[in-house]
Amino acid sequence: MKKIFSLFVVLFITISFVSAQEMEFVNYNAGDCKKAASADEKAGAQMSQTGTVATDWNYGNIKNASTGFRYFKFTNTGSGPLVISAAKGSCGCTVPSYPKEPIMPGESEFIKVKYDTKRTGAFTKYVTLTTNAQANTTTRLKISGTVDAPANAPAPVTKPALAPQK
Repeated sequence: MKKIFSLFVVLFITISFVSAQEMEFVNYNAGDCKKAASADEKAGAQMSQTGTVATDWNYGNIKNASTGFRYFKFTNTGSGPLVISAAKGSCGCTVPSYPKEPIMPGESEFIKVKYDTKRTGAFTKYVTLTTNAQANTTTRLKISGTVDAPANAPAPVTKPALAPQK
């Protein structure tokens, strides 16, 4: 009986910790920094807040081969540590990086997403986060926009029209 009671207590405590996490997102643009983001990309404190709480980020029109970094700021609004166990881009052109340490209640952190801006045209990509958050164990971040063709890009190749045969 003592073992069953102990197991029940441990299970209750575990569930309490796992279900006490919540996340709130705010978007940040690397272009809003006073300086360009460093190679280390820890320029989060220098970024201006856009004032929107969202999991979507529209790059708008961006130049080919420009900096493709965007930041999603989030805050642990729960009562226990928030752990992000994985962040995965929907393809190889979308690369996320995320904090590996637990985020304590009330603390804020950034998830950095880099899109490969050498690919031209419209895009919509996703980053899937796996967390111990109460409401969702997975959260999707969406990035979208259009990468302009380079100024010196060659004209598209077209097939010549065939002359009618006699």
